[in-house]
Parts: sequence; C-alpha cells; structure tokens
Amino acid sequence: MPSNPQGPSVPLDRREFLGQSVALTVGSALAPEEDEKLARLFRAFLDEDFRRRPLEATRLGDHSHDHRLDDLSPQARQDHLRWVKAQMQTLEKNIAYPRLTRPAQIDYDIFRHHLRRSIWLAENTHPFEEDPRVYNEYLTESVYLLLTQSTLPQATNVRHALARMKALGHVVESARKTLTRPPRVFVETALRQNRGAIAFYSSTIFQLAGETPQLSELGEACRKVVRLLQQYHKFLEEDLLPRADGDWRLGAERFADKFELDLDAGLTPDEVLREAEHEAERVRSEMYVIARQLWSRFFPRKALPPDDTVGRMHTVQAVLAQLAQDHGEPQHLVDEVRKTVDAIRAFIRERDVLRLPEPDTCRIIEMPEFQRGHSVAYLNPAPPLDPKASSYYAISPPPAEWDAQKVRSFLEEYNRYMLQILTIHEAYPGHYVQLEYANRHPSLVRRVLSSGVFAEGWAVYTEQMMLDEGYGRGDLGLRLHQLKFYLRAVINAILDRRMHTMRMTDKEALDLLTRQGFQTEGEALGKIIRAKQSSCQLSTYFVGRMAFQRLRRLVQRRQAQDFQLGRYHEAVLAHGTLPVKYLPELLGVASAT
Repeated sequence: MPSNPQGPSVPLDRREFLGQSVALTVGSALAPEEDEKLARLFRAFLDEDFRRRPLEATRLGDHSHDHRLDDLSPQARQDHLRWVKAQMQTLEKNIAYPRLTRPAQIDYDIFRHHLRRSIWLAENTHPFEEDPRVYNEYLTESVYLLLTQSTLPQATNVRHALARMKALGHVVESARKTLTRPPRVFVETALRQNRGAIAFYSSTIFQLAGETPQLSELGEACRKVVRLLQQYHKFLEEDLLPRADGDWRLGAERFADKFELDLDAGLTPDEVLREAEHEAERVRSEMYVIARQLWSRFFPRKALPPDDTVGRMHTVQAVLAQLAQDHGEPQHLVDEVRKTVDAIRAFIRERDVLRLPEPDTCRIIEMPEFQRGHSVAYLNPAPPLDPKASSYYAISPPPAEWDAQKVRSFLEEYNRYMLQILTIHEAYPGHYVQLEYANRHPSLVRRVLSSGVFAEGWAVYTEQMMLDEGYGRGDLGLRLHQLKFYLRAVINAILDRRMHTMRMTDKEALDLLTRQGFQTEGEALGKIIRAKQSSCQLSTYFVGRMAFQRLRRLVQRRQAQDFQLGRYHEAVLAHGTLPVKYLPELLGVASAT
C-alpha cells in the first residue's frame, strides 16, 4: 500500500478505478438533451420548494429566502402535498427514462423516490399535530443557521435573523392551534429544547453575531422572543403535557412502509432483524476474546470467570468498567475531542487512507442546548448549496441538572477510548470527510437528496477500518470500545424494530442495551428516548455498514493484489451520498438492474 505523508487534498478531477474513469469533481459538458431536461426540472422543483419551505432552503445553503419562514397552517401543508403529487406527474410525463444516460437514470430514481417518500410521510404521519419538537426547529434553527452556516456578509445574516424573529409569533400560534395529543416523550424533549432556545436568545445569539446584548441591534428583538418562548414554555408544560398521551409506536404496517422509503436498500425489516441478531452474537463473542486477554491486567489475582454465557458477559462488563475510568471532566469534553483530531488526521495522511479535503472547514463545538435531546454528538455539514461554509462537529456535555452519579456514568460511557471512535465516526474519515466529498459531486440531485444509509454506513465502516489499518497501534482497550460502539449500531436496528412493531417495553429495551450491549444505564435510557422519537433512522447504521462491508469484500476480491485502499475509498465517495444499492454497479462489480 503506498505511503502518502504529504496528505494531498481531495482527489483530482478524474481517476481510474476498476477500469472505469470515475468523475470526482466535475461533470460532463456534453450531457445529453434528456439529462439536461431532468436537471432543469429538478432545479425548478427546488426553486418552488424553497419558496414554500424557506427553512429547508437555508438548511441546504440557498439563501434567497433567508428573511422568511414557512407557512405552517394546515391549509398550506395540504397545498404543498397537492403540489408534490403534481411534481411526480410532471416528472413521469416529461422525462423519457430510456433516453437518459445511466447516471441520470439514477438521479431520476432518487428524485422520484424522494417525491414518493414525501407524499407517504404527509399522508401517514402527523408531526405538526403530534410532535412539538418540529416547531422548535423553526423557533431556533431558522436563526441559528443564518449566523453559523451562511457565507453571506454578517450584516446581511443579522438582518435576515431579525426578519425571521418577527415571524416566530406565527410559529408559536400554529403550535398552539395544531398540536393535539402528542406522545409524552415528545413534549418532555420539546421542553428541554425550549429551555435551550431561551438561553440561545438570551446570550448565545450575541456571541455568534459578535455583539453584546446592550449594543446589538438584535437586543430588543431577542427580549421579545425570550418573552414569547417563556409563554410558549408555559403552554407546553401546563397545557400540552397533561394531555400528552399519544402513542409513539409506528406499528408493523407503517414501519414496513416507512422502512422501505427511508432506507431504500432493497431489504425488509424481517431480513434486517435476522441479520442484526446474528451479528450481535458474533460481535459479543469477539468482544469476549479481547476482554479475556485484558482480564489479568486489571484483575491479576482473580481467576477468569467461567467460559459460559454468564461468565463471558461478566468478563466483558468488568473489563469495560475498568477501561471506562480513563475519562476527563464535563467542562473539558470538547477539548478532549479536539485532542483526538490531530492524531487521527495525521494517521489518515500517513497511511493514505484517503485524501482529506482541503481546506479543512470542520469546527468542533459544544452542542447548543436547544439541539440536545437526541444524541451525544452530530456532524452538521456545510450545506450543499453553500459548500464553503463551515461544518460543525458538536459534542453534548451532560445536562446541568444531572446529579453526580449520572454525570459519572456519562463520562464513563464517553471515556477517552470512546471519544476517539466517536471522532472517527463523526468527522475523520467519517461524516465530515464523506460529506465534503459529496458536496463536490456535479449532480444537484445527489448533493441535495442524500441517503442516510450511505452516510451512517460509511461512518460505521470507518471505525473498524481505521483500527484494522493500525490506528491505536493495536491497543486492545481501543479495539474493545470499537466493537462496543459497533455493537451499539447493530442493537440500534434490533431496538428500532422491536420497539415500534413488537411492543417492546422500556424494561426489555434497557436489558437489551445494558446487559447485552454493555451500555451504561444513562446511555441506554437516552437511546430508548431516541428510539421512540426516530422510527427507522436507528436502522440506517447497521444496514449501511453491512452494505459497505459486502462492497469492500467484493471489490477487494476482484482486484486482488491491485487493490489500493485509499483509491477504493475515493472511488466509493466519488458518486455522492446515494442509496447504497447502486454502489456495486457504479464501482464496476455488478451489472445494472
């Protein structure tokens, strides 16, 4: 495998892989007429969609509607559904699929699938009636993104923020009129996020704008928003919470439909559950082999537990508990993550794992309080339509209201070993690197309509791959945590299916996560809440990772001694964040279907 200590930036425009010329950063100037028609149709779709949904436009980096917010009324949402259905008819009527080139056919399929999914969600789920967290996105994210992920002049972003803040009263009014009987867990999360929103408009917004509350033109507007959010908080707590008795479970039929639409991977929930249960057993066995080797380091005068089911579980749990003591303090959590980044990036360059994007625009921050409640970390990438903006790798510290025992449990879960795996997943060479590659793809369809299965599958794949290539220098403690983190992804799929379709109780879920998944109770409780609030998303990690594992095996067997890992990774990322089912064809190891 060639060494590449200089660490060149994103690959050249074209590179040969498996005998194919793989376009990495530029599109063809000679696109056929039908391809051009599809591109124009999709651009027109986006323009109108952005007019109807200004927040989505901002998320994707289109700033033409940054001064506006969505109309959230039932009438506007019904009108939007009718419009999406009309777009489906327009696509099918005006684009001759057989005349498209194969790359454009894939774009067509992705676009059509997006429309089909949007229609199904509008007709079969009711987030505006049942999920107050939806409104929190408009109340905070709509302004936060302007000040953090827009390359427009700061004065322009502040002016747009002021315009949106004037519209927040309509968001609260829509929430009051529309919310009915949501699941209690949704309201509890919305309350925590709203407390964060109040803190954002009280102080954080001024830091982002580079101003002070006393001298900022945002000052008076923020004070009005804070009063509005305080009143809204009272509504959530005193009105909505007492009637929050809705059922968060999706049910078997809707879960199966949503599973196919969300994952688009050619697998059924039954197939994924069977494979996940088998994989969980395999990973636990591998963890035991490693824990057995570490046992004497921590328990030198204590006999290894019996080699049976109970003894194996105890061995792994005991060793993990000892390794977990190597952790920092809550106030240093972000700094701990920053320390891991330099070493990981240096390793990627040294081993030529792939070419890192330059310039590096990934910023590591403490997660804003209003965005907490779903996960401990996330990567918010530069938007595809404003790719020169910054990406944010956000880490959530333990909540301030937690007692000492809960905080200790949190830090033991996210110890120094786990933080390295987390950084590989979220940033290098995981989400940040992959999505930087994606933002360079010539297809607007693929840049905008990205696949969660691809994104999460790639990130999970990189965790094991990095250690296999030598990161950590064979540290068994790090390997044990990599397996634990992967086991979490496997169990996510099991939890997702069982909780939404098999009436799995919280007690049963807690046992699965803690006893069989070796998670701390605090982490497990958070995951249970997340499973209730995000049907099908938890399955994307495992489904995607298995797809990447199969693809790597197929390509490496085909190329044999000619296989170069760095070039393979670049070829995988060259096609955008698209459904994984297309990858074998695009890499030349399977025929088109």
